[in-house]
This record gives sequence, C-alpha cells and structure tokens, in this order.
Amino acid sequence: MATATASSAATDFHQTWRPRANPWAIAITVTLATFMEALDTSIANVAMPHIGGSLGASPEEATWVLTSYLVANAMVLPISGWIANRIGRKRFYMSCVFLFTIASLLCGIAPTLGMLVFFRVLQGAAGGGLQPSEQSILADTFPPQKRSMAFAVYGVAVVTAPVLGPTVGGWIVDNYTWRWIFFLNIPVGIISLILSNRLVEDPPYLAEIRKRREGIDYWGLGLLIISIGAIQIMLDKGQEDDWFGSRFIVTLAVTAVIGLTLFFWRELSIDHPVLDLRLFARRNVGMTQLVMFMVGVALYSSTVLIPQFLQEIMGYSARQAGMAVSSGGLVLMALFPVAGALAPKFDPRKLVSIGFVITTWGLFRMSTLNQNISFGQAVSWRVFIALGLPFLFIPINTLCYSGIPQEKYNEVSGLTALMRNLGGSVGISFITTLLARQSQKHLALLMHNTTPGNPAYEDMRNGLAGAWHHLGSSMPDAMQHAGAQIYGMAQIQARLLAYVDVIWVMVFVTAVLVPLPFLMNRPKKLAPAPMGH
Repeated sequence: MATATASSAATDFHQTWRPRANPWAIAITVTLATFMEALDTSIANVAMPHIGGSLGASPEEATWVLTSYLVANAMVLPISGWIANRIGRKRFYMSCVFLFTIASLLCGIAPTLGMLVFFRVLQGAAGGGLQPSEQSILADTFPPQKRSMAFAVYGVAVVTAPVLGPTVGGWIVDNYTWRWIFFLNIPVGIISLILSNRLVEDPPYLAEIRKRREGIDYWGLGLLIISIGAIQIMLDKGQEDDWFGSRFIVTLAVTAVIGLTLFFWRELSIDHPVLDLRLFARRNVGMTQLVMFMVGVALYSSTVLIPQFLQEIMGYSARQAGMAVSSGGLVLMALFPVAGALAPKFDPRKLVSIGFVITTWGLFRMSTLNQNISFGQAVSWRVFIALGLPFLFIPINTLCYSGIPQEKYNEVSGLTALMRNLGGSVGISFITTLLARQSQKHLALLMHNTTPGNPAYEDMRNGLAGAWHHLGSSMPDAMQHAGAQIYGMAQIQARLLAYVDVIWVMVFVTAVLVPLPFLMNRPKKLAPAPMGH
C-alpha cells in the first residue's frame, strides 16, 4: 500500500512539475535557436549561383549544399528523442546549438565545395535535434491548458522561418557575400547557449529514464539512418535524374525499402527500440503524424510553387518572388497567437478541419492563374494559403500529446518534426515531377497544331515573319525567327497549363483531408490551468 502511494505521489509530481524560470522566457529562448535552424533550410537557396561561382562548382554540384543539409537533418530527427532520453534533453539541446554554431562558422570560411558540403552535413545533423527538443521542452514546461499558446510561438519559428529564408538570403547576397548567410547564425547561437544554460532544465522523469541504462540498439539505429538518408536523397534528386530511369535512384529506392522493412521488424521485436513504433497504434499519434505530413506537403509545396511560377512565367527576379512568398510569413506571425488563444476553447479536431478548408480555398484561388496577374494577386495567393496553417499546426501539436506518457514526449516530438519535413520533401518532389511531365504533355498537344498546312499556324507565322522582315531580317531568317517565337509561346502556355494542373491536384488532396481529423479521439476537456507563471 505504501509502495503504491509513493508511486502515485511520484507520478503526480512529474505531471505537476514546472521549471523554476518563467515558462515564456524558456519558450522564447528555445524558439531563438529553432528559428535560426529553420531559416537555414531555405536561406541558401538563392545563393547557389554565387556559391558555385565562388568555389568553382557547377550548378548541379552546388545543389549538394542544400541536399546535404536536408539529408543530415532528416537522419537525426527520428532519433533525437532517443538521444535526449539517454544523455539528457538539456545537454542534447545545448550540444546541438553549439555544434550548429560551430558548423555555421566553418561553412562561412569553407575554401572548397567539398568542405562546405561536409560542414553543411554537420550543421544539418545538429539542426535535426533542435526542433524536436524545443517541442518536447514546451510540452513539459507548460501545462496542457496553456500549450496552445506555447506551440503558437514555436509555430511562428518553424513555419515562418523557411518562408522568410529566400528573401533574407537574397538581401544578404545582394549586399554582402554568401558567407554571411552562415556567419549570421554565430551571434544567435552564442545568445541561445547562454540563455539555455541559465533557464532550461530537465524534468525529473528524464533523470529516471537515464538511470535505466538500457542497451543501445545499434542495428536499429544504423538501419534507420541509412533508410531515411536514402529516402531524402531520392526525393531531392529524383526529378533531376529522371527517377527510376536512373540506376542511382533505383538503388536508393531499393535501399530504403529493404532498410525500412528490416527496421520495422527489428524495432517491433526488441524491448528497448530506438523508435517506439507501437506509438503509431495509438489513434491520435498515428493520425496526427499523417496530418502533419500533409501540412508539410501544403506548406513547402506552395512555398516553392508560387515563386517558381513568378520567375518562370512572369519574369520576376528572385527577390521579387521571395517578397511575394514572405508576405505569407507576416500573416502567420499575426495569426499564430490568435489561433493559440482560440485553440483551448474549441474542439481541436474542428480547428484542423477548418484549417484544411481554408488551405483548400486558398489553393482554389490560384487555379485562375494567368500571365496577367499583378504582384498584389501573387501576394494574396500566399496570404490566403497561410491563413489556414495556424489552425492546422497548433491543434495537431496539441492532439499528438493527448494521452501520451511523459517519457514518450521526446519520441513524439522527433516523429512530428520528421513527418512535417518528409511531407515537405515529398510535396516538392511531387509538384516538380508533375510540372515537368504535364508541361511535356501539354507542349506535345500544342505542337500538334503547329504544323505546316494548318491555317491558324500559317497565319500566325506569316504575321510574325512579316514583323521580323520589317525589322531587317531576310525572309528565310524571318520565317525561322517566327517559328522559334511560336515554339517559345507554346512552351510558356504548356508550362502555364501544367501549373494549373498541379494546383487542381493540390486542391483535391487538401479537400479530401477536411474530414480526416474526426477520425481522431477528442481529448478530454481540461481543467483550468493552475495560477502562477
């Protein structure tokens, strides 16, 4: 009886424990480093030509600066919870901030492309531990009644930073040098380390987990790293290498399938797995991971789709296109606190469903895109899509912890971050491939009508040839110029039609997801939060 009472008292203590520092000071502290890491996922995108030119690399070689970061990041995300449980979350978090800061310095002074890619791997690996650690720190720091507002602060960082990245990177490259993209992280990292050391602390249950000294599942760890790495490289390089027409991509796909199969078998058959796959059997965990995956698809796909359209079809500069996308980031900054305040008052499943309705509507508005749109219309596209994201992000992060033991918080946080990032990679690969395939399809149909003997084609070519001839070209040259001009117009029109196709597919996907949240269990209504900080 005494033992049961002591055990119950210990459980109550763990559930009511709160850090000594002000929770909001902790939230801002951990968000600082997370914002820095999330910014680095996209800030280097616009600097690729400058990096390649400076280090004597081809455009294809320079893209490994982006790929290496994403691959290393994805490898660490799913095991971040396991590492935090073994060495302590605060120690793991501060180690990640320290390594990220040092790697940023090394990236900034890298003399060759090979060294830069290597340092980006270190940077990505360190960054992979930051987002899950912050998420689980917030889950432990705030009682369930106040987590919505805490996750709103977190959401501003992880959702807004990748959107602002290209604009910030473009400004730095235009005014300074690409190396300052990395040097920018150093003062932020130092401040984060000082504040984290002073404010962040581990809850008691983590100390008990460390005392267990469970064995290390080296096989599971190796299989997971290899599988996630293969998937990330395959998604990033698939369209560039013509997918399964490439032996390299086929090898990666086979590696991923075999690796994941062995990993699942291994983790479900041992007592202390690297990643507890049994968590997916809990309805809310499994469903929230699926929904977060789709949030990643919608967030990153639209972030790539809009600026790409503006540059390819409308002739915008990279900075102008970035500004159009960044406008959505400003809306998110304003809306996340609003969504955080509303979340505790409503059924979170309804909020997620509303979020998908708004996102679907925002994508539907893009289906009328054409070559006559204004900058304001382009801004409104991103703004309306962004309106739904806070109502997706905050309730999902609240639902995924519902009914989960505290000792599983770190693992759930790592899974959630991984699914969001994988969703982004899948979404970007999907729209890139679909755009290319649909462009080819529409171009073939358009060119079918541009053959000699077709009256409409002959009239257009003769009219254009006359204009070229009037400008001084000989008639044979004028006819050749006219034919090339018509082909160029057909290419643009085919690409425009392909963008419309992609948007309609995204509209369909997000619309289908509207009822999905109601398959989750509604969390129990929480009692009011206790008074205090």
